Amino acid sequence: MPATALPRDAGHMRVVPDVIPGPERLTGLVSQAVRAPSSHNTQPWHFAVGDDAIDVFADRTRSLPVTDPWDRELTISCGAAVLTLRTAARGAGLRAETVVLPDGPDGDRIAELRLTTAEDATIGERQRAAAIEMRRTLRGPFSDAPMPAGLTAAMADAAGREGATAVPVDDGEQRAALGELVREGDAVQFHDPHWRRELASWLHPRRRGDGLVVPPGTGVLTRAVVGGANLGGFVAARDASLVEAAQHVVMVCTVDDEPLDWVRAGMAVQRMLLVAAADGVQAGFLNQPCQVAVLRPRLRLLAGGLTPQLVLRFGVPQSAHAEPTPRRPVADVVERRPARI
Repeated sequence: MPATALPRDAGHMRVVPDVIPGPERLTGLVSQAVRAPSSHNTQPWHFAVGDDAIDVFADRTRSLPVTDPWDRELTISCGAAVLTLRTAARGAGLRAETVVLPDGPDGDRIAELRLTTAEDATIGERQRAAAIEMRRTLRGPFSDAPMPAGLTAAMADAAGREGATAVPVDDGEQRAALGELVREGDAVQFHDPHWRRELASWLHPRRRGDGLVVPPGTGVLTRAVVGGANLGGFVAARDASLVEAAQHVVMVCTVDDEPLDWVRAGMAVQRMLLVAAADGVQAGFLNQPCQVAVLRPRLRLLAGGLTPQLVLRFGVPQSAHAEPTPRRPVADVVERRPARI
């Protein structure tokens, strides 16, 4: 599969001379790119920064072999980081010429971005860049406030611009069918002791900077309970109710199911999340039907034959001050990019 170049956003442009931005400025962009979402908050990426280019690599040492045996969600997470990097660059007045999978679908290099100074960012680009720090992943219920008018269409457009399709699941029968798939996914996963132990291994205190946050005083007990007990019934009932109550539910889908599609899905979902966050709306993930292989054919039928990569619920948060998910120090994920001919 050939590498794929991505077009820049169209619109009125004020062209300025190209200037090499320098590694310090590009490292600042990486500090925003790491705010992208990732499965279990594994943050499975690292970045090679040069004078005018950034390579985004998959860090497969942070994989989830039980949950994600083919590194599908790991690649999606890296795609979200690529989109976040592009968005931060545009907000800073830089142009990012992006090539996805430059070494082919089996390589660890997810994208190469060449950056130069460019035209002023549009209002929409600035809003999305500002939303990088505003975006949150919510695991509890939303408020009863309605979604802003026109936002669902804007999110669908955002997904389409990155090569994916946002399939809404707002019809009553479809929502019930999806809720049942989520319920079954929870039951299957929690029944597997290997899956439970993998989940428990990523329950970390906030100071660790990654994983799913648990209070430091109860972390050991929480990991023991999650790793040893089958909580599938409780979790399934909770997640099914979250599906039912959400103001908007979407499956992010692609035509095929190859690494390029996974990268596109990651870029699409992050662009959707930033468009939503700029309008005061946040999301939670319900990816169990995508993760459990025996459920994916039924999920595909629900998506009209497309391949669902992610399932999200959207709504207005109950509080506007949710604490951000922790991130590792930027120094831990950045290295110097060697000169390339």
